[in-house]
Amino acid sequence: MKKIMILVVALVVVSVSSMIIAKENKNIKMENQTENLKDALVDIKTSVGDIRIRLYGETPKHRDNFLKLVKEGFYEDVLFHRVINQFMIQTGDPLSKGAPAGKSLGTGGPGYDIDAEIIYPQYFHKRGALAAARQGDEVNPDRRSSGSQFYIVTGKVYNAGQLAQMEKQLQYQQMQTIFNDLAKQHRDTIMAMRRNRDQAGLQALQEELVKKTEAEAAKNPAKFTQAQIDAYTTVGGTPHLDGTYTVFGEVVEGMDVVAKIETTATGAQDRPKEDIKIISMTIVE
Repeated sequence: MKKIMILVVALVVVSVSSMIIAKENKNIKMENQTENLKDALVDIKTSVGDIRIRLYGETPKHRDNFLKLVKEGFYEDVLFHRVINQFMIQTGDPLSKGAPAGKSLGTGGPGYDIDAEIIYPQYFHKRGALAAARQGDEVNPDRRSSGSQFYIVTGKVYNAGQLAQMEKQLQYQQMQTIFNDLAKQHRDTIMAMRRNRDQAGLQALQEELVKKTEAEAAKNPAKFTQAQIDAYTTVGGTPHLDGTYTVFGEVVEGMDVVAKIETTATGAQDRPKEDIKIISMTIVE
């Protein structure tokens, strides 16, 4: 009996110890998750003034890659190579360092891209938003981001009527995307019907896919949130880019400097006539 009691006590001790270890491991895991979602601040010193940006913890791949490049000094002497008034200012091409006047820019990077982290509609293209540049959908259907190029949104202010019209366009694009995806799933059937000149079959399938498209779109219709409406009718932005590019931060100080860059005179391919460059970047926290 005594041996059995000792065994039971030992099992209880082991069980309690396991619970403590499990709890500690869970706490560590939760702390790591919290750390992984932590925002970061970076100061950008440019030739025309300073800008402070916040990198969102909810887009950790973009945040961590950006911080890595900052630590490496990757962005030092990189130009703002594409500037469009009432739209955005773009930088991050390493080939722009010391680039002669007239040189075509915008194709350089660190040799890799980043998985999309599109958190929409929480993060959208309001004025001051920081987003990753990327190649177009036709060659980049997964919307993967450039490894280094990014843009800061300037945009313009819209009225309620303009936003309503843009919302209709978003809904049309949403339905077009859904329909195209469904059509891809039926590609073999569609090709066979075409070969057999089965017009009736094609028409019936199209009607079926249209009904499925409408039903799917109705589950989550493309609509601007109140936060988007408030931002786009006051500070402005570029709503037509929403949901298609990764927004991974925002400007918290220095929008006057962004405005200065935005309104600079530009030449071919929207490159500023007088070079505007990043002198350095510093991680604040």
